[in-house]
Amino acid sequence: MKILYFAWLRTKIGAASEEVEPPDEVSDVAGLLDWLRRRGGGYADALKEPSLVRVAVNLEYVGYDHPIAAGDEVALFPPVTGG
Repeated sequence: MKILYFAWLRTKIGAASEEVEPPDEVSDVAGLLDWLRRRGGGYADALKEPSLVRVAVNLEYVGYDHPIAAGDEVALFPPVTGG
């Protein structure tokens, strides 16, 4: 699974992207965010407020209950505002 980090999430985590293999029990976006947060360090800091993180799976905005699978591309970014 490829994870892409944008804006301040990228800064706090210290990477623009990474390939990960979450454990089998991680089956949805909420589980993925929790697993990443438990990795500690920048992950814990960046993901401490999940409500501030928007998610896209395979280029489609999704909710935290959306299923994930090996081979997915998951993008994590802060809320986007426009003007």
